[in-house]
Amino acid sequence: MDESRMFQENTFDNYLNSAAPICEDGAFQKKGHSARTLSPEEAEKLARDQAWVSDFKKLKLEKDAQKNWDLFYKRNSTNFFKDRHWTTREFEDLKACREFEDQKLTILEAGCGVGNCLFPLLEEDLNIFAYACDFSPRAVEYVKKNTLYNIERCKVFQCDLTKDDLLENIPVDSVDVATLIFVLSAIHPDKMHLALQNIYKVNVDYGLYDHAMLRFKSGSKLGENFYVRQDGTRSYFFTDEFLSHLFMAVGYEQVVNEYVLRETVNRKEGLRVPRVFLQSKFRKPLSEA
Repeated sequence: MDESRMFQENTFDNYLNSAAPICEDGAFQKKGHSARTLSPEEAEKLARDQAWVSDFKKLKLEKDAQKNWDLFYKRNSTNFFKDRHWTTREFEDLKACREFEDQKLTILEAGCGVGNCLFPLLEEDLNIFAYACDFSPRAVEYVKKNTLYNIERCKVFQCDLTKDDLLENIPVDSVDVATLIFVLSAIHPDKMHLALQNIYKVNVDYGLYDHAMLRFKSGSKLGENFYVRQDGTRSYFFTDEFLSHLFMAVGYEQVVNEYVLRETVNRKEGLRVPRVFLQSKFRKPLSEA
């Protein structure tokens, strides 16, 4: 193909892209290049939170990162995340990647979890072959046990993107589109570039001030914009500048990099909460694609 794309929250193609779900409940949503503005109460809460996690616990969380995600899937099985049927609507670029309508595409879903994005894509687009990998061996086994798993259309394997060479499972320069859906945010900021360098060979999350960031309790902070949940899994909240630098330092060109500001509604609890995602698309330079 002439172009190689990757999408980051998330990405497809030798583009890397970050995506946010389409708002279907009538709640507020807009896209743009400005981050969300905090209320005075929210700004005060963040400024007041100076209780960082100890260095000992930070090292333990890094060492136990795979174990904590494996325990997450042991507790939640395949029931935690909903199937992401919005991905094909968000990533219209899948159509643009093709030179003709029925052209076969090869995609990589890095951080596939239990297949909530993978299987809807394979069902809705019969001309896709997918490589899929996840940090958690348990998650990979759930994908393989899914009745929709077909080795003629998909190859799934366990992989630590920051150290395991993807070329052991995927031919060089064979992927048209790569996706990273809520994956980079779970990786230590010091190692994010390693994951991107790895994906670059075979062909990218939460935005700053998202509600999930604001609800962390004091003592959950690992670093600037980097937090740990009660179950030991971690989450980083991106600025558009940080994400852009991360990708461009590896060699990608920026195509789109914008905030998606949403307001989601919990009608049962009567709550409306602000959500912030980064929706981004980066591609390999055309001379390398």
